[in-house]
Amino acid sequence: MRRHGHTEHLGCTVRRLRRPAPAPPVIPAKDLRPRRLWYVAAALLGAVLVGTGVTLVVLAIKDTVNSVDTAHTFAGGEPRTFGFTRGKTRAIYVSQSRWGHVDCRIPRELADSLTKPAGTFRVTHGVRSWDRVLEFTPRTSGDYPVICTSEVPGAEFALGDKPEVGSMVGGILAAVGCFLTAAVAVPAICIVTAVRRGRHRRRLLAAATPPMWGPPPPGAAPWPPAGPVA
Repeated sequence: MRRHGHTEHLGCTVRRLRRPAPAPPVIPAKDLRPRRLWYVAAALLGAVLVGTGVTLVVLAIKDTVNSVDTAHTFAGGEPRTFGFTRGKTRAIYVSQSRWGHVDCRIPRELADSLTKPAGTFRVTHGVRSWDRVLEFTPRTSGDYPVICTSEVPGAEFALGDKPEVGSMVGGILAAVGCFLTAAVAVPAICIVTAVRRGRHRRRLLAAATPPMWGPPPPGAAPWPPAGPVA
């Protein structure tokens, strides 16, 4: 169109409308892999390991406490008869308010001598603590008297088994191993399962989501425009 000797060109702009983004598809949790049963398996594994560790600790403590026959104690200077088995080492324990020298006597036919253990060993039962002071290995079986004295007034004595320190320490270490395994394995299984399920979800979403830009509608003007209109 010409006006006052000037030429004006009218251009038109065609704007493509963006389609609204479709809602993401819903992926059922049961379709994800690995299954959620791995969480249950991790919880069960943790419960078994912790339960085993607690059992080992309880058994170790119980065996240690039961190594002293606190049901048949005897006072200092009081002879007490016990049954002995040949070759089974026995220990003599004392419970006293402070440290004091202890002396015990047994028949010669039962054992040649009493030996003092190289290390100390204490067992606490109730409100009393028992210290192992002497050991001996019977060379015959039968009932024999034992008499002990202490320089501390009111001392009590008891017969018991030789403590198996190695088995007790082994049981406690095994329990610690169970606790550490549970602390590491259970979170690891849960984390790996969650990560793999998240990756599987993303793959399924990518496969099920249609492209954001679809084909142009029928009859739409070409893009870009053909040019200015005179």
